[in-house]
Formats: sequence, C-alpha cells, structure tokens
Amino acid sequence: MNFHPTKLEGAFVVELEPRADDRGFFARCFCEKEFDALGLPTRFPQCNLSRNRLRGTLRGMHFQAGVAPEAKLVRCTAGAIYDVIADLREASPTRFQWLGVELSAENGRALFVPGGLAHGFITLEDDTDVFYHMSDFFRPDRARGFRWNDPCLGIRWPLEPTVLSERDRGYADLDPDSPGEWRT
Repeated sequence: MNFHPTKLEGAFVVELEPRADDRGFFARCFCEKEFDALGLPTRFPQCNLSRNRLRGTLRGMHFQAGVAPEAKLVRCTAGAIYDVIADLREASPTRFQWLGVELSAENGRALFVPGGLAHGFITLEDDTDVFYHMSDFFRPDRARGFRWNDPCLGIRWPLEPTVLSERDRGYADLDPDSPGEWRT
C-alpha cells in the first residue's frame, strides 16, 4: 500500500499496490505493520457497509464527540463517491478546513480519517457501496453532525444532493464561537 499524506494532519489517501496477472489482480487493503509504522490505529472492532441506491445520495457530515473520537478507514467497493472530511480539532492548524477525495471501486483508493474529523460523502453513481473500518464501536450518545452545506466550511460538493435523510437535513451549522458539544 502507498500512504499519501493530505493537507489535514493525520489523514491519508491509501492506494493499493495491485499485483496483476491474467486472472485480474490481488492487493492488500490493510496491513497492521504498515499502519502501526505511521502511528495509525491497527484495531478496528467494527466495520460498516453503506449501500446507496441512487446517485446524489449525501450522508454527512458526521463525527463522534468526546474524549475518544473514532477514526475511520473508508473505501468505496462498488460505484463511486466524493468523500469529504473536515477538521474539527481545536488545537489543529487546519481546523475548519476540509478535503474532498474521489473514492471508487475502479481506483481502489481508501481514505484514512483520524479522530476529530467529520466525515460525509455524496454518491457519484447509482448502486454505490461504501465500507468503513471503525476504530471504536458506534456510540449513539456521542453521534453528532452539522449541515452538509455549512457556510463556515464552504465545502464544494461536485453535485447537489437529491437524497438526504431527515437527520442530516436537520443538522445545524457549526458555531465556531460556541462551546457546544460538536467540539472535539
């Protein structure tokens, strides 16, 4: 695997190193030694699959509040997404900055999202599956979010969402001056 640092500290685009032959290819998607060498989590006690029927489905922006925010390793296994992360860490020099990366079954990329960053995506194709490795169990009492088009961040999505849950539609904007529970 090749790890490419991003402008958000601790976040990496992870590219496969496929070994191809007449059958297709084989590639490692995770290696404990390589993740550990970069100081990244190597324990992922929960994995999730998000199946999305329609292009334009937006999920996000989500994060886990508290003293142990979850890290994620996100990979698109069918279709394509525009994956977005936003830095909410109070001490970070890139606080309130965001990054968008296209992940697809075709390009095989993954995005490692460190704790303290919010995450969301929009599907670029119908019938898109997104597979997440999670560094912690889902804790509903710590689940938080903010509006996908919050002007504080100015995320530039490649298309307007056509499918959005009521929960995601109802999130408020970030308030950088508030000591609210969204802080990580």
